[in-house]
Amino acid sequence: MSLIRLNDVSIEFDGRPVVKEAFLKLKAGDRVGLIGKNGTGKTSFLELMLGRLEPTTGTVDVTLGTTIGYFSQFSELDGERSIHGILSDHFEAVHATQRRLDEIGEALAAPGLDLEGSGPASMTGLLAEQGELFETMDAIDGWSFENTIDSVLTSLGFDESRRSLPVDRLSGGWRNRAALARILIQSPDVLLLDEPTNFLDLDGVRWIENWLGRYQGAVLVVSHDRQFLDGVVTRIVEIENYRLQEYEGDYSAYVHAKQSRLKMLERQFAHEEELLAYEQAASAARREAARNPSNAVARRLADIKKRQAPRPIDQIITDIYGGLRVSNDLLEVVKLTKGFGGSPLFEGLSFSLHRGDRVAVLGSNGSGKSTLLDVLTGETEPDAGQIRWAKGARFISYNQVYAELDLTDTVGHAVNAYPDSLAFSATKKSVGRFLAMLQFSEADLKQKIGTLSGGQRARVAIAQCLLSGAAVIVLDEPTNHLDITSTQVMERALTHFPGAVLVVSHDRFFVDKLADRLLIFDGTPAVEERAASGAL
Repeated sequence: MSLIRLNDVSIEFDGRPVVKEAFLKLKAGDRVGLIGKNGTGKTSFLELMLGRLEPTTGTVDVTLGTTIGYFSQFSELDGERSIHGILSDHFEAVHATQRRLDEIGEALAAPGLDLEGSGPASMTGLLAEQGELFETMDAIDGWSFENTIDSVLTSLGFDESRRSLPVDRLSGGWRNRAALARILIQSPDVLLLDEPTNFLDLDGVRWIENWLGRYQGAVLVVSHDRQFLDGVVTRIVEIENYRLQEYEGDYSAYVHAKQSRLKMLERQFAHEEELLAYEQAASAARREAARNPSNAVARRLADIKKRQAPRPIDQIITDIYGGLRVSNDLLEVVKLTKGFGGSPLFEGLSFSLHRGDRVAVLGSNGSGKSTLLDVLTGETEPDAGQIRWAKGARFISYNQVYAELDLTDTVGHAVNAYPDSLAFSATKKSVGRFLAMLQFSEADLKQKIGTLSGGQRARVAIAQCLLSGAAVIVLDEPTNHLDITSTQVMERALTHFPGAVLVVSHDRFFVDKLADRLLIFDGTPAVEERAASGAL
């Protein structure tokens, strides 16, 4: 039986179409991934199912009694209560049962207890009620509810201090995790998830995948995390040209099916078909690497990343980077140590960056990954050790660029007038093609940055970094606000970038396609450096 049904639904804002003639059914056990470029209406689609948005035409039917849980990447959780208290409130039936058990325990221990009678207040009556309440606690898992709360909070990275803090005092990222924890505890009939893996580390993402594997209800998830989609969904729904296009299977199956569909329809989607072809090749290489994690397979994966025959999209990128000269030796890190409160996050860390290196920094939240980037870029001072940037080796930090975007500037001016930008030396045609590849239309270039969505602003910052002329690009979770197509384009650009890339990311697909070396933070001060296997 369908829990939610969309019948011939259309959505318009100020006469502008967002979705046209949409039909969709969600039933228990469904695992649906909703994808589409930034600004195509994915979040509006979720709000339609929640009843927060009325369709312009058509109907949205929700079966009577169906409970819906919604997680937004922009947390809707606030207040003075702690997340532990909020989660504990969900178990009110357990608390009520426990309160009555406590009352019975006190009554049984009280002097003057009726030992002979059979009424409700007699020992016989109280023991009978106590037995029934024990059975109730067994049925609602009342004895283990604290373990359930602890398991969810631990898996989402909450330490003891954050569990007891008022939600209002948590940062935006931790508030998002708190909202996700509440939904997982509630376990409603339908889960609507908007970018649930943002702000999670790899262990947290894997835990969510496993939890969803056991979940009995229906799931509709918006996500840019392709490996998460591969691990969770069994159907992809893409918002494309205002309409829903369905594909059976996970994300990898969608890549194959859409490529076939594009060929069959003979449409001229600029750059998209070749991005899908590259995605298909990388998917096959990752499966091979997972089956046979040998150095030979890793080398073959590196060949795909670096030596694949040029396609038109690659030519656009190499045209931009043709005049960029980068020295071989870029950075030497020697016995670097940094910590807070006397406890080192990392200690004695040594590594180097050279032209062409692609280094991914992995580890759990709070292990020191972002702190390492802050130390390397001068945002934070190290406790010990040396950072030796080569003479003339300039770096650029994506997160700093994003934070410093001038909201009053236009997209075109911000990208083309960035200091030392390659846009000054490249031809106007090649820069235009490069920006078009990043999904900037002529109209987009005239827009004020302040009017853009978070994902669109992220593309502006990525464009500034890619065109900066720097020898090293430093990125901290760059895929968080990007749609899948934008992430694919960024991957291709970073693959052909002649300098070095240092990136923190929990996006396994992104790391597998890009990285040739890994720095692993495992929660101890010792950081492990190893070659990328191509199958995280």
